Amino acid sequence: MLSDLIGKILDKLSGTSLLATGLLLLTALVSALVAYWRTVEEKSWKEFFEFVIPHEVITHPSAKADLMFWVTKKALMPFLMLPAGIVFVTAVGYGTNWLFSTLFQFQPPLIEGPAGPVTVLIFTITMLLAYDISYYLYHVAQHRYPVLWELHKVHHSAEVMVGITKDRVHPLDELMNRAWDGVIVGVCFGIWSLISLNLVELTVFGVNVYVMRNILMMDFVRHTHFKISFGPLNNLILCPHWHQLHHSTDPRHYDKNFGLLFSFWDRLFGTLCVPKPDEDFKFGLVDRDVRDYQSLAGLYLMPLRRMWGHIARRIRSGKPRTSRSTEGTRP
Repeated sequence: MLSDLIGKILDKLSGTSLLATGLLLLTALVSALVAYWRTVEEKSWKEFFEFVIPHEVITHPSAKADLMFWVTKKALMPFLMLPAGIVFVTAVGYGTNWLFSTLFQFQPPLIEGPAGPVTVLIFTITMLLAYDISYYLYHVAQHRYPVLWELHKVHHSAEVMVGITKDRVHPLDELMNRAWDGVIVGVCFGIWSLISLNLVELTVFGVNVYVMRNILMMDFVRHTHFKISFGPLNNLILCPHWHQLHHSTDPRHYDKNFGLLFSFWDRLFGTLCVPKPDEDFKFGLVDRDVRDYQSLAGLYLMPLRRMWGHIARRIRSGKPRTSRSTEGTRP
């Protein structure tokens, strides 16, 4: 059972990675063409390449830090985070399956046979919702609690957006996010294993949903300077321009647009902020030592040191601090 599960997961990962990469590049190209067509009046190939790859952006210290961080993370932790997420989700799913089947004395799944298209569709929708609300809650916590904010500041320290800025996430922060996914997403996973899907089938479908989510949210594009909007679909899907506002240093934009794929969580919880069409933003942190985040030591080690500082002060004082606003530092 376990070897079958692992084999199917590895086959699915290898099969979907090329497809995901191809779709990412295609999405980035189409987005660049759309943004260029809407922005530049006198059009030419030279102007197009200057618009897509502005010299002042790619030569910025923040862009160089993004590249160094991206290369070292890929070298040190190849294929770590997606399997880690699957492990956490699957572990909680197995636990949920065992708990309910033991308590109520039945052998899952309740509905026998392979999953039909309706089942797969409903499973996909519920898992997308579970992944998204899980991320929203964790993202809010990252901005609210100083210990988590020290890690999340790595992502917000980018002063220009170059696509791979999406991966400017501290490894510990990413691992904690995957572990948190195991709570909500794992329980949803486990419930499906009780109702209709066996665990092998469920895990393979789960990988597909995870990859689908990453494609739909256009994470690469929304970490560029392309002001892409989805029009009426903005009420459902968080477009790149709305996410770019989340990185703004303008106080009006603090703690807004936390969503990952769907925008209705922000509307529901009062954290939505709609930018003006083609509104420009200044990205980064307003900390006095913001430049310290443009080196590998600043991106990998400084957040850990500062996290420990918060923990040590909390232990000494015995008074928990629940808001990063008391720190005097904003994104």
